[in-house]
Amino acid sequence: MARKQPDPALRATYEEVKAVYAELEKRPMERDCQMRTQCCHFRLTGKTPFLTLGEALYAAQGVRASGRKVIKPHPDGACPLLGKEGRCTIYAHRPFGCRTHFCQPAGGMYPRKHIADLIHRLEALDEKLGGDGSRELEPAVADALK
Repeated sequence: MARKQPDPALRATYEEVKAVYAELEKRPMERDCQMRTQCCHFRLTGKTPFLTLGEALYAAQGVRASGRKVIKPHPDGACPLLGKEGRCTIYAHRPFGCRTHFCQPAGGMYPRKHIADLIHRLEALDEKLGGDGSRELEPAVADALK
C-alpha cells in the first residue's frame, strides 16, 4: 500500500522549515551537538523551546515517523520527545530552539544577531500559516499532531 503524501501546502511548509535549518547549518558557529540531552531536561534547565506553527508541524512529522501519534508529558519534566533510552526521537526534526539556544556543552546559545534573519523567516511562515506566534514545545507539537 502506498503511503499517503502530505498536501502541497504542508509539503511546502516542511520544505521552508528544512531550508531554514539547512541555512543554520551553514553558519560558521562552532557546534558540537552529539545528542547529549542535558538541555532536554526542562525542569532542570528552566528552559523550554518555543515553536512556531511551521516548526511544530515539522516536529509532528518527526513524531509520526517515530511511530507515535500523540506525545505525553515526560514523568520527570524532561522533553516529551525523549525516548526510553533518553535520546531525542525526532533529532532530525528537532526545533530551531533546540538547535540554537539550550545546550552549553554543544556550544551554548547562538548570538541573536547571527540568526535573527532565520527567526524572521520562521515567524513569517507562522504568520502565513495563521499561527499565533511561538508556543511551548509540548502543546505546540500536540496540537500539530491533531
